[in-house]
Amino acid sequence: MSGRHDDRFEQLKAEQAAAHGEVDLTEAPAPGTRAAIPRDVHSADPMRLRYVLRLADTSLVLAQRLGEWVGHSPALEEDLGLANIALDLIGQARYLLTYAAELEGRGRSEDDLAYLRDQSEFLNLALVEQPNGDFGQTVVRQLLLDAWQLELYEALQRSSDPRLAEIAAKALKETRYHFRFSASWLVRLGDGTRESHDRAQVALDQLWRFTRELLSADDTDDAMARAQVAPSLAELAPRWNVRIDEVLKEATLQRPVDTPFPWHGKRGQHTEHLGYLLAEMQSLHRAHPGAVW
Repeated sequence: MSGRHDDRFEQLKAEQAAAHGEVDLTEAPAPGTRAAIPRDVHSADPMRLRYVLRLADTSLVLAQRLGEWVGHSPALEEDLGLANIALDLIGQARYLLTYAAELEGRGRSEDDLAYLRDQSEFLNLALVEQPNGDFGQTVVRQLLLDAWQLELYEALQRSSDPRLAEIAAKALKETRYHFRFSASWLVRLGDGTRESHDRAQVALDQLWRFTRELLSADDTDDAMARAQVAPSLAELAPRWNVRIDEVLKEATLQRPVDTPFPWHGKRGQHTEHLGYLLAEMQSLHRAHPGAVW
């Protein structure tokens, strides 16, 4: 593996330390309490609630997937790196779920929304529920989502919803690190050995079909864009494509051809993998409802 990749990875390690020194999202409010972020009233707003749940569920489900790597990563450093990203995503999900609970107005907490909803009630992107596979597949999945979240949070900083803008500003600092981590690793794999290149290309080919959902708008996306709560996905698409194409070029990987997309996780239509993930994630809470530590 070339020296330039090693130098970049050393820089990435320094950036990780700096990013986590700036951001404090993992210190979210205690379970059942509200986040200490200025609140605005958006009650009786089902579209906004649905949109916030989409963001929250996407981060939560991906965090659960990444947590499966703890103790099983190729090396200790990557084990810690993936665990840190998972913790970042949990912190983001907690803020978003707390806000969603307030929008819902039914007295439910972030824990209720995380652990007591069924599969069809989750609104995460189908991409993040896909199995980890090998390390290359995890890196590819992470890059595709990181590039999307990076553009999304950048735009959400200008949201007409101050609460979302505040959460996005905090999450953006972490997401910049997440993207550098996944992009750097994909370049190392794609431009590394023949085997690492082939594994990365296979993973990209398998996961590419799920990227259609990232940029396909529905009624909720359109309503939030009109209200200037969220950016238009049509505006995000070119920026996401540029980011992805730049990384793929450096990684010497071929961009797959777009294919029809039958799953729409953000509409509650999931692949078979989410049910198994939720069964594990929710088992303790459901076995001991109301338990406190």
